[in-house]
Amino acid sequence: MDPSGYESEYDERLTVPAWWWLPAAVTAGVLAIELHLAARAVPLPAVVLPVAALVTGLLLALSRTRVTVRSGELRVGGARLPLRLVSEVAPLDAAGRRVLLGPAGDPAAFVMQRAWAPGAVYLRLDDPAGVTPYWLVSTRRPAELAGVLQAARLRSA
Repeated sequence: MDPSGYESEYDERLTVPAWWWLPAAVTAGVLAIELHLAARAVPLPAVVLPVAALVTGLLLALSRTRVTVRSGELRVGGARLPLRLVSEVAPLDAAGRRVLLGPAGDPAAFVMQRAWAPGAVYLRLDDPAGVTPYWLVSTRRPAELAGVLQAARLRSA
């Protein structure tokens, strides 16, 4: 159960891959040493700590995105989509996602893209008042999310 008191039908946090932390730590170390060499009067810990905090904060900020389905609504970060406006749901693999992110994509679409999530879900909208033709949402589990969205969409219709 989430903090709002509603049971989530689907909840995924799109965290960065664990292996990203090692290159980030190496990058932070090299940057801290370079900064220390440029300002030798500043003690090394006074340079390392802020740089490490900055890199850690960046990776944590990239890991904040949540994809949630509950109460007839898809929530992606701060964006919300009532599922009654969705006319089609389709899971996409990396190749299908790449097509919609390339020249075949519509610039008016809502896109939540995370490079480290291999798949995505395509949601075509049927909203006469809206200008957004579809949503494209990155996910690690496209088939599962598409199934939950389809079931929730049918219930909310």
